[in-house]
Amino acid sequence: MTETVKKVKSTKSASDATSKAALVDMAATVYDQKGKETGKITLPEAVFGVKWNADLVHQTVEAIRANLRTPVAHTKSRGEVSGGGKKPWRQKGTGRARHGSSRSPIWRGGGVAHGPRNDKVYAKKVNKKMRAKALYTILSKKFRTGEVLFVDALSFAEPKTKDAKAVISAFAGIKGYGTIATKRTNTTLVALSGRNIGAEKSFKNFGNMEVMQVKDLNPYAVLSYKYLVIESPETSVKTLASRMAKKTA
Repeated sequence: MTETVKKVKSTKSASDATSKAALVDMAATVYDQKGKETGKITLPEAVFGVKWNADLVHQTVEAIRANLRTPVAHTKSRGEVSGGGKKPWRQKGTGRARHGSSRSPIWRGGGVAHGPRNDKVYAKKVNKKMRAKALYTILSKKFRTGEVLFVDALSFAEPKTKDAKAVISAFAGIKGYGTIATKRTNTTLVALSGRNIGAEKSFKNFGNMEVMQVKDLNPYAVLSYKYLVIESPETSVKTLASRMAKKTA
């Protein structure tokens, strides 16, 4: 009996230690655009502490990709090609195979059977909660692997690529973010708390980066880039957390 009680207590103490460690891990460092630490921020576990769910992420990302798809390829059926109104030859007595139209798919110049059509709809429905949960799942995974960088502000006196390059070099000096300045493709997604023309235009000339507002973040965009830079984390995290908030009348 005593041994059982000891085991239960040890299990509880281990779980308490794990929960405390999880709370500690939810604290993140905030940097300025020069790469220097400016403080800490406590992140909500519901947004940055979600377990990985590959099935949910795959379903949501594939649906987003399908909704972005614009069908271009288009073939004409036998009813859309010109000609073929008259029967090529009589049904019997010629020794040749019977045909009713020269626009048949087996004729040269005829219509195409089962070809691609630009009127096909590839759209798939994704519930808002599924989309938000998939986004939180990806954010949590990136946070655990050290691919989310919190920056207090991104301010530019005027749009300049040179200044943006200096900011990127400063971020590369932070431990764990060295490749942010050397990776050639799909490097960084910069999420702004609001509209920032200076930052948007300054980073525009970098082909391996993308800039968008936090409110527009989606699972596909976040998953497409290695690093995620979140500007003004206090405001941005609240915006992210509101994705799952229940609307009251």
